[in-house]
Amino acid sequence: MSVTSNPSAKPAHFPFRAAMLPKHWGTLVALGLLWIIGRLPLSASRRLGAGLGALMYRVNGKRRRIAHVNVDLCFPDMSPQARAELVRRHFRASGQAYLDLGFLAWASERRFLGAVHLVGLPHLDEALSRGRRVILLAPHFVGMNVGGIAVAGHVPTFSMYNPQRNPIVDWLLHKTRSRYASPLIARKRGLRPVLRGLGEGMSFYFLPDEDLGPKHSVFAPFFGVPAATLPTLGRLAAAADAVVIPCYTRLVPGGYEVRLEPALADFPVGDAVPDAARMNAEIERAVRGMPEQYLWTFKLFKTRPPGVPSPYA
Repeated sequence: MSVTSNPSAKPAHFPFRAAMLPKHWGTLVALGLLWIIGRLPLSASRRLGAGLGALMYRVNGKRRRIAHVNVDLCFPDMSPQARAELVRRHFRASGQAYLDLGFLAWASERRFLGAVHLVGLPHLDEALSRGRRVILLAPHFVGMNVGGIAVAGHVPTFSMYNPQRNPIVDWLLHKTRSRYASPLIARKRGLRPVLRGLGEGMSFYFLPDEDLGPKHSVFAPFFGVPAATLPTLGRLAAAADAVVIPCYTRLVPGGYEVRLEPALADFPVGDAVPDAARMNAEIERAVRGMPEQYLWTFKLFKTRPPGVPSPYA
């Protein structure tokens, strides 16, 4: 089945049967609040989001601790006070991104386009005009959903996703990410549909910076710390004969900035470890430009080299 015929490209139907179950009523209430907040000016919803993030920082001790461990490892030269403030700012940005889901799901196209500034589109157009296949390197910043939507409004684009256990949340994420009928491929389907989509001339919006365990990873430095890194970006670029264009999304006052950068030169080199290290170096450079917006609540260093204890233990 081709990517363009993937049923996930069609608008998902709201799961009415699941919504009637009492265990999902809380999610329904949250969805209603997002619907209301999505109609507020972004300046107002961002203030509410900052408050939500401050609350998340106070009540979610597990994620707060993970973020502190990550920031301490990645920014050892910062003072303890600066690192603590970075974590607080990250939670505020995360809260804002959560409430922005209402805007992403229900804002009119005119309002959406007015709030999203796409920079560097000629880098993508130039590669496509030369007949090149394109992989968009999109790290896990809090605004990551917007980047794929913005690019899909200009050129056919598809991405991968992990189905959510909560069917209402899964529907909401489909609704936001498929604004321009951008196909979503379940990760469990593997890379064959990705190669097929690239072969059909679609650009692939790829978020590869996750620790999926030692079986699928190589160790490459990230902020000087060995990190279990997926070597998929280099292998996929080689297999598809594709260029890799970094795509970074930033929350800004009043909306978002999606920045496309020049295609990575001399990438891939065909060796998993150097290619993974190159990817991490590119992501690290982007993170240093907006450190509060990277997803520090992920266990970035969950998988350790043999004999090295987990920093989250």
